[in-house]
Amino acid sequence: MITVDIQDKIAQVTLDRPEKSNAIDEAGWTEMEEAFASLSDNTAVRVIVLRGAGKNFCAGIDLALLMSIRQAVADECEGRQREKMRRMVLRLQAPINAIDQCAKPVLTAVQGACIGGGVDVIAATDMRYCTADAYFSIKEIDMGMVADLGTLQRLPRLIPDGLMRELAYTGRKLGAEEARAAGLVNQVFADEGEMHTAVLDIAAQIAAKSPLAIRGTKEILNYSRDHTIADGLNYIATWNAATILSNDLNEAFMATMQKRPPQFAD
Repeated sequence: MITVDIQDKIAQVTLDRPEKSNAIDEAGWTEMEEAFASLSDNTAVRVIVLRGAGKNFCAGIDLALLMSIRQAVADECEGRQREKMRRMVLRLQAPINAIDQCAKPVLTAVQGACIGGGVDVIAATDMRYCTADAYFSIKEIDMGMVADLGTLQRLPRLIPDGLMRELAYTGRKLGAEEARAAGLVNQVFADEGEMHTAVLDIAAQIAAKSPLAIRGTKEILNYSRDHTIADGLNYIATWNAATILSNDLNEAFMATMQKRPPQFAD
């Protein structure tokens, strides 16, 4: 379900189940968590590009997995059954959290459909790009359920509240240009080839920067997102007290003086 290819400091993570529009089954959730946890610790990787194979980026959670939940949590004690259900939801949230908490920036390239669990996935990434035929849908409402893997928590920080609520309540499709206007995606491209060329170029620009500074920047951005401005300022003071006097700082200064590209250690 999940494939990983690493070249030139860039890891390309692919949802590779095109015959099912990359619907994520139980094995896929496990593989996703393992992949992003591993890439977070891999010093040879500086940036990650997440993509979907085939016509569609992701059709969400595999229906077979959803249909199996009742049996998986079955218990003659209702209290224990509810406890099992809560644990299952938390387990399905874990791979999405692994993307959000990954130390490396994650860029997402979306084509075709991105619905349900696919929206949970992209909402946890750093930047999103899409093709002109892409659309996004919080489909859980049409299944009689509340989205529970991160969409309702992360998307309001990316797009206007009123639009977020409209999408959550109606399940309607958000087209590519509307998604760009709302700030959900950074750019819209004519086709998949053009998109991947551009996204890999952005990834290469990030990979050329100080990896220590990039990791620190993501850490501070995520911390500041979840805390007050005062908390964020205090945290960055502590962070830079610990990391700013680095070899990367020296290399950046020397490269500027010598008018050459900097060469940073992994």
